[in-house]
Amino acid sequence: MKKVKVQNAVGMVLVHDITRIIPGKFKGVGFKKGHIVKEEDVPELLKLGKKHLYVLNRSTNHLHEDDAALRIARAICGKQLHWTEPSEGKSNIISKADGIVKVDRAALLKINKLGKIIVSTLKNNFPVRKDQIVAATRIIPLTLNVKKIERLENVAKMQHPVICIMPYRRLKVGAVVTGSEIYDGIIKDEFDKYVGKKVSAYGSRIIKKILVPDKVEAIAQAVAGLMNLGCDLILTTGGLSVDPDDVTRQGVKKIGAEVVAYGAPVLPGAMFLYARLEGTPILGLPACVYYHESTIFDLIYPRVLAGDRISKNEIAEMGHGGLCLNCDRCQFPVCPFGK
Repeated sequence: MKKVKVQNAVGMVLVHDITRIIPGKFKGVGFKKGHIVKEEDVPELLKLGKKHLYVLNRSTNHLHEDDAALRIARAICGKQLHWTEPSEGKSNIISKADGIVKVDRAALLKINKLGKIIVSTLKNNFPVRKDQIVAATRIIPLTLNVKKIERLENVAKMQHPVICIMPYRRLKVGAVVTGSEIYDGIIKDEFDKYVGKKVSAYGSRIIKKILVPDKVEAIAQAVAGLMNLGCDLILTTGGLSVDPDDVTRQGVKKIGAEVVAYGAPVLPGAMFLYARLEGTPILGLPACVYYHESTIFDLIYPRVLAGDRISKNEIAEMGHGGLCLNCDRCQFPVCPFGK
């Protein structure tokens, strides 16, 4: 590239976007790539700190930042994603659907270790909405040797997709609310207020809720009844602590479900139960769902909706980031919980 004083650049074509920043008010493109510099532009360019501009001598073995960003986005993206035309050399990657973002962290690390290329994403399993930005990419220099991009493309091809969206499904959900004190009417059932509203917020619906006493047989029969109704997901609440009267786990096992995990390194949510019965997930929710704004349910439920099969090992790994800070004003999921 040839460096030219801005005063001598009149009539030349800008080869990259020039950023304008007004502190606290604006950050964006001041002069667009391809703009022909005019005499009246010179004072404005000087205000932006541009004493010199550059004439780009492009060659066939180098890519401009915009072209590189598009090739990167094209290589790393899987289903339910699209990307923007580059601005200032950066392309945003956007979700086409509500769902969870899946990131191949090993592939992402390989790409970001190539040098001069960056791909920045949300955390793996982050819940996202349609049209939300989930990642962005660019190169660091103005141009990049095409061989570097080809290396990235090879990594992405071997571990495709590096990033994708698993869309939420609309499930028929059954609920078993345990507790003799609720069954007998001593205290009010508030499942709908605290759990049911979260179910519907993601587009699924409770097709039946059954109140049962703390009896193994009653819990087993309730789960069986919900299975016969064709529920895609069954939720149970309560009865999961060490109290002798808490027998939800025994009831779930009695019906023949496979208990994948009982107990999770997440607070709130330690007494969580995850089981499967003939492929149908059963989430045993501890009592904390009735008084904490965000719990393990908020971490697991979106993944279940997306059809993500969760392993015992993955639940164990949730200990890293599994401590809720119990902020005065909950900002979940824009917070460290579950990340």
